[in-house]
Amino acid sequence: MLHFTSLPPLSLYIHFPWCTRKCPYCDFNSHALNDELPERAYIDALLRDLEQDLPLIWGRKVNTIFMGGGTPSLFSPESLEYLLSQLRARLALAADIEITLEANPDSSEAAKFAEFRAAGINRLSIGIQSFDADQLQKLGRIHDRQQAFAAAEAAHAAGFDNFNLDLMFALPDQTLDQALADLHNAIALEPTHLSHYQLTIEPNTWFYHHPPPLPDDDLAWEMQSRCQAVLGEHGYAQYEVSAYARPDRQCRHNRNYWEFGDYLGIGAGAHDKLSDAAAGRIVRRSKQRNPRDYLQDGNFVQSEQVPDETDVLFEFMLNALRLNDGFELALFEHHTGLSRDVLQAPLQQAVADGLIEQAGDHIKSSMRGQQYLNDLIARFLPDAG
Repeated sequence: MLHFTSLPPLSLYIHFPWCTRKCPYCDFNSHALNDELPERAYIDALLRDLEQDLPLIWGRKVNTIFMGGGTPSLFSPESLEYLLSQLRARLALAADIEITLEANPDSSEAAKFAEFRAAGINRLSIGIQSFDADQLQKLGRIHDRQQAFAAAEAAHAAGFDNFNLDLMFALPDQTLDQALADLHNAIALEPTHLSHYQLTIEPNTWFYHHPPPLPDDDLAWEMQSRCQAVLGEHGYAQYEVSAYARPDRQCRHNRNYWEFGDYLGIGAGAHDKLSDAAAGRIVRRSKQRNPRDYLQDGNFVQSEQVPDETDVLFEFMLNALRLNDGFELALFEHHTGLSRDVLQAPLQQAVADGLIEQAGDHIKSSMRGQQYLNDLIARFLPDAG
């Protein structure tokens, strides 16, 4: 049984499952939009989904909202404004709440940025991925190089003083110079946050069944190291494996994930993690994945699991060890309901092996631990001992 003295911070994730086209590397729950977007029907379903879940979070403050997908910016500003107004009527939202919308940089969506800002969205996350025309084609992106630049400029013009650009490296046949050129192009657009991550081949994707020629591990590591240095030189501090931010511009929503906070998920295929202090447990649920089922089925929950104590320990470390500044043992106890004593044996061995640095109650991955992060996290698997 877990023992919570108080509940972790709470976020809200809203999933929008449609895209104009499915990218060959994408393993998210996204579906190519072949018919008319069922805009109002889906917004109404989201609100019914939320209302079913309200008893699970009564009285709790929501600190961040993230609208992801799929491509939520396919929806009209009017629909998202209506959704946000209904959320405010049902939830206790923090006065300084961070509300993020994922968007693609094609011109039809960038034209709506000012209206998204007027609707109450205060942060954008724009999926650039690359500025190279050939790479954009290989990645199946629907925007071109000029639209990528124009989208960031539209975000500035719309009054977004906080926005992220997604950028990938180790792309098919990519050279080091090309990866650095992409990064310099992104930095020139002055985003407050950059998600800079390596392309990985995931199961159930087009690339998995038709693998493209990717840079080898040594070249990918050189790309990562050189790009990290460039980002640091331009004032972007790395605070997570693939996240870099200007001062006071870390993504609060994602940080809540990495610190093992709670989050409610609504929408087709959304997941949530909620702590139940009275029952001494954490509950993980997933919602109906297929948009058609989600719209038609009155019961939105597809599955529910209660992780045991060993799973909770592993899930915390899986997330928290990604953070450059690590975590305090008090946060581990507060967000897991476990005693710090359960960490001692694997922690001591990881410290001895140079993978973790411990200073009093503060824990973080060493440089070596970051380089071999998957091996480090595996130390905390339930059967690792």
